[in-house]
Amino acid sequence: MKLDNVFKKTRISSGRKGYISLNLTKPEVPEGLLRKCNKCGGAIIAKDVKDDYYICPKCGGYFRVHAYRRIEMVADAGTFEEWDECLTAPNPLQYKGYEEKLSTLQEKTGLKEAVVTGKAQIDGTEVVLGVCDGRFLMASMGEAVGEKIARAVERATKEGLPVILFACSGGARMQEGIISLMQMAKTSAALKRHSDAGLLYISVLTDPTTGGVTASFAMLGDVILAEPKALIGFAGPRVIEQTIGQKLPKGFQRSEFLLEHGFIDGIVERHQLKETLSQILRLHEDGKAWNDREAAGDEEEDEKASLGDAAVNNKLAKAWDRVQLSRMKDRPVGSDYIRELFTDFIELHGDRCFADDKAIIGGIGRFRGLPVTVIAQAKGTNTKENIERNFGMPSPDGYRKALRLMKQAEKFCRPVICFVDTPGAFCGLEAEERGQGEAIARNIYEMSGLKAPVLSIIIGEGGSGGALAMATADEVWMLENSVYSILSPEGFASILWKDSSKAKDAADVMRLTAEDLYQMGIVEQVFAEPAPYTIENLKEVTCRLADKIEEFLKRYGKMSEAELMEHRYDRFRKM
Repeated sequence: MKLDNVFKKTRISSGRKGYISLNLTKPEVPEGLLRKCNKCGGAIIAKDVKDDYYICPKCGGYFRVHAYRRIEMVADAGTFEEWDECLTAPNPLQYKGYEEKLSTLQEKTGLKEAVVTGKAQIDGTEVVLGVCDGRFLMASMGEAVGEKIARAVERATKEGLPVILFACSGGARMQEGIISLMQMAKTSAALKRHSDAGLLYISVLTDPTTGGVTASFAMLGDVILAEPKALIGFAGPRVIEQTIGQKLPKGFQRSEFLLEHGFIDGIVERHQLKETLSQILRLHEDGKAWNDREAAGDEEEDEKASLGDAAVNNKLAKAWDRVQLSRMKDRPVGSDYIRELFTDFIELHGDRCFADDKAIIGGIGRFRGLPVTVIAQAKGTNTKENIERNFGMPSPDGYRKALRLMKQAEKFCRPVICFVDTPGAFCGLEAEERGQGEAIARNIYEMSGLKAPVLSIIIGEGGSGGALAMATADEVWMLENSVYSILSPEGFASILWKDSSKAKDAADVMRLTAEDLYQMGIVEQVFAEPAPYTIENLKEVTCRLADKIEEFLKRYGKMSEAELMEHRYDRFRKM
């Protein structure tokens, strides 16, 4: 007998792909109890995985979820009403074997097609849901898929309901040729009408989302969320590698890659998804509610309040002192004001073009119970964070992110509150390559006609066009020791006097203090600061700010769109 055979390993097939046996002669556990994670290869108990949102307990990898289970995860129990369940499509190309393939999949999955649509509730809020199921031809988009999605969106538009679509797809359905391609236009057109009606669309990207689905409804959401590490892209990785003849970097086309490059608003863990969706839905329910609140007191009282706050506490001899105070390292930054003044804040990311500029924080939150869009130029609180946020100097991507959020606020009738704190827009090679001047100009242009109230508050430095791109507002307020100018005193001295060391003298000439600007009619209100002003006494400022913000929102919320735009035009026209 050969000794090699004594120690020979033998494999007993369980008869089911993906399942493993722990006993080579006789199973000691019920068939199907254990599965093998296709990511880490570990043995996992199937029930535990199902109970934990289909996530591997060992590596945290996400299993794909069929449509009805996905609906169970996010919808209130017993609220889902399915639409167009029996809708199927013909074989437009008469592709051999296609009808038999569909029939087999229908029997195997219990689905008629690769998407399930209908109406449900999420924490009591009524929504229209569409969920792709990867078990059915990898949820490729054929005529039936496109038709079901279009019908669901059309019905949502008619009933005035938000839409949530879960994408999971290999792209276009090859067996249907050009008819499949047309579904990209069909679904996109339906979503355009839904958007024009002022309604919310949330897109949730799961693994994988590729091809024609990525190039249509998947990337058109007002808010785009993704599951962790999901593959998302137009062309698949293998196609790209074959085309360019090289290996792709690790993490390419994954959710995290898309977040970094500005294409999605956020990555949400599966167990947090329902809560996140619920929060977003609630923030979009009552955007016009400010219009229903009582207007602020008469103009005389408002004027007195403004003048009262304009009387500064800490009289300083030189404007340069205020410049220095505006730059203090321990001075509160944009994120501090967001945390102190707003609740239920959800940060939204990216410009949908190139990147997510961390020098600008933007999102939706509640101010005294009602939704607002909040955008802040963000310096860091330490060296590491300052480097990450580029010392508060936005790139073109940052300004485009801010504008995207402003236009979104306009659509949903939300007021916009901006916090300005920047030495100026970033001036570098990459900024010029991506159109820094155009991005700033576009912001100013669009803000001048934005059909929503806009308030800008200068909390530190207001440097040049980089500040104005977020301060073309109905009113501009300043903190006592903030500054607002054509450029930095150093730059001013360098250009006019060829000597940047004369920055101190330049500050006096430039009239850049809050007092100066209030007297010139550039800003409407000035708020006193404690000395020294740090995060520890931030509430002394935010308490006064909050009352004035509420007055602003009440006053401007009563204006019609035409009145609002005319007021804003007149404000700048007289300067």
